Amino acid sequence: MTTSRRTGTRRAEQTTSARRAPAVVSEPPPRPDKVPFDIDDVLARVREAVRDFADAAMFALAARGHDTVFEQLVACILSIRTLDEVSLPAALALFERAPTPEALARLSPQAIDERIRPVTFHEAKAHQLHAIAVRTRDAFGGTLPCDAQVLQSFKGVGPKCAHLALGIACGHEAISVDIHVHRVTNRWGYVKARSPEATMEALQAVLPRKYWVELNRLLVPFGKHVCTGARPRCSTCPVLRACRQVGVTNPR
Repeated sequence: MTTSRRTGTRRAEQTTSARRAPAVVSEPPPRPDKVPFDIDDVLARVREAVRDFADAAMFALAARGHDTVFEQLVACILSIRTLDEVSLPAALALFERAPTPEALARLSPQAIDERIRPVTFHEAKAHQLHAIAVRTRDAFGGTLPCDAQVLQSFKGVGPKCAHLALGIACGHEAISVDIHVHRVTNRWGYVKARSPEATMEALQAVLPRKYWVELNRLLVPFGKHVCTGARPRCSTCPVLRACRQVGVTNPR
């Protein structure tokens, strides 16, 4: 092997290693203007702050009785790259027409697409949901098990949807990290990771298990209304004294 090839190989290995090993920060870096970060106190404050905001779509569906693994998985797929205000009505419209895997499998992808057209990537999602419904009917007797490996064996289903569906439908202790959870926990300085996947791994190392399912329920509305992507509302944030405001340059 030539020197240039060896160098290229080492660089590739270093890059891969960096991606696989997120930095974990159990105690955010100290700042003289901040109090020690206490996750119990922080989440209690967040819980109170989001009390009057609408639940994230999947939790709202569960409250309406759509709480099976299959329904939650469908809802999560619909929510990908789609606002809850759009994905929730689409899920309700779809379940009204096809409330079970068997009923959904009997529909054509085109008929599914008509029901979910407002969501992002609706055509691709229609084919994906149809395939999941057919396999659920044929391979699992119409009932998906509480098994993350099974859910992630479906094309296009990753840890985020699998964990959240199982957390809501089965009570499994699993962390689901979307863009809000990723942004907020890194902005707090509670973890330090470059991607939602790395954030999930970091949180698994430091977050008490009692919060693993609730975290998504709390931080989705908190991230939408308080700790927003652009110009977060730091001046009225209930956890400002503990938040390290990592990367914040233009708060309100």
